[in-house]
Amino acid sequence: MSAEKSGACGGPKLIFACSGAADVGEIADRAARRITKDGSGNMFCLAGIGGGIRGIIERTEAASRILAIDGCELDCVKNCLHKAGFEAFKHLRVTDIGMRKGQAAVNDENIATVVQHAAALLA
Repeated sequence: MSAEKSGACGGPKLIFACSGAADVGEIADRAARRITKDGSGNMFCLAGIGGGIRGIIERTEAASRILAIDGCELDCVKNCLHKAGFEAFKHLRVTDIGMRKGQAAVNDENIATVVQHAAALLA
């Protein structure tokens, strides 16, 4: 599993999101789902990356872009991708764009803010 394989021309834009128990994790998850629904990228299975599932690793290697959306500074998504050998990806942390863990409302406004930042990274 080579990090150089991620970023292949013509492959899908894959999004891996935190889905943790905190509010910022839920915001990250919902933003990734909204991006998928809008057609700008495809949310993909972070558990498959962490579990070393061959087909998921291979499809990720073929991605044209990879975006990791973490909820907080623990960077679980980023760390899972690194552990699987991926280095060529964009990273967005919800707490870096003004939301505080434990105090962020899970609402359309905050989700839209993350989607907007994510779209810029996927472009």
